[in-house]
Amino acid sequence: MLKAAMRYGLRGSLQARYVQKKDKGKSQKQSSWSGFDRFVDMLDPKKKKTHQTELSSNPIYVSIFRYDPEDCEEPYIQQYEVEPADLRKGPLVLDVLLYIKDEIDPTLSFRRSCREGICGSCAMNINGVNGLACTTAVTNEPLKVLPLPHQYVVKDLVVDLAQFYKQYENIEPYLMRLCEDDIGKRQFLQSIRDRAKLDGLMECILCACCSTSCPSYWWHGNKNLKEAFYGPAALLQAYRWVMDSRDEKVEERLDKLNEASATVFKCHTILNCTRCCPKGLNPGYAISQLKLLISGRAEKEDPDMKNIPLNDDQKNDKDMFKVPQKKPAKKFDPTRKFTKK
Repeated sequence: MLKAAMRYGLRGSLQARYVQKKDKGKSQKQSSWSGFDRFVDMLDPKKKKTHQTELSSNPIYVSIFRYDPEDCEEPYIQQYEVEPADLRKGPLVLDVLLYIKDEIDPTLSFRRSCREGICGSCAMNINGVNGLACTTAVTNEPLKVLPLPHQYVVKDLVVDLAQFYKQYENIEPYLMRLCEDDIGKRQFLQSIRDRAKLDGLMECILCACCSTSCPSYWWHGNKNLKEAFYGPAALLQAYRWVMDSRDEKVEERLDKLNEASATVFKCHTILNCTRCCPKGLNPGYAISQLKLLISGRAEKEDPDMKNIPLNDDQKNDKDMFKVPQKKPAKKFDPTRKFTKK
């Protein structure tokens, strides 16, 4: 029974389920989007939900996953009705959950914090797609909210992310220098061009939407750290630190990612991570670049700027600030005719 509760988030989001309601003794079938329908809806711009959703006066029917380990009951889906007029704070999924908790059922448990898509606390499975409750708009269509797939359920929509954060910690998400004595004595400068390489990487909020939507992470993510696949979120951050021009232990990082247990080659380019990222990032691309670096098909460029000592004697050395001049790239001329020599 406990294992069923822990794994329900995965199975419930991918296939139809028979669940037992708490207040009624009848069994009712709860259907969800198929994987193909979910993929088509994400590609269709007409079906993309925005904050400017106009709600009619019809009630919103909400189905929420419920599980309390203290009650020793099997998980079930509980139905709620919410009037659009009662959503005074806004037409978002988090507003619906807050109204249910404040006005209908105070026992409902879920995580939330910033309400602006920054902290990643309110990540959950909404109508079959992982996303943030604080940025996902609601319509008058039925709403189904489940915990993140394939994670151990603590209570209701709260999942245990301890393994996820251990994997993130294991990639060593901080700058590493070859000479640690320089720390605090030198400025580690970064050019605008080198800083631009981190765009699309450092915006990750660690909400775990991408990792919990990855089948490879479902198969290999819950093992011990020596055998687990770290998942899209951790590998995106690993690539972020590999590409940082101020980091000097690239080879050590790549060797660690190339271990037989936690290799990036367990990624099969399914790209569920890219489709569901609430920040619009592309973890699949980051993992593909890590594969090229590990296989030797690509190399990290040298940093543009040198380190500057903090002592006053060398602060005015202009040579330390010079950025290497790079040859401008030749523009492609489509009218140019190529002739054999």
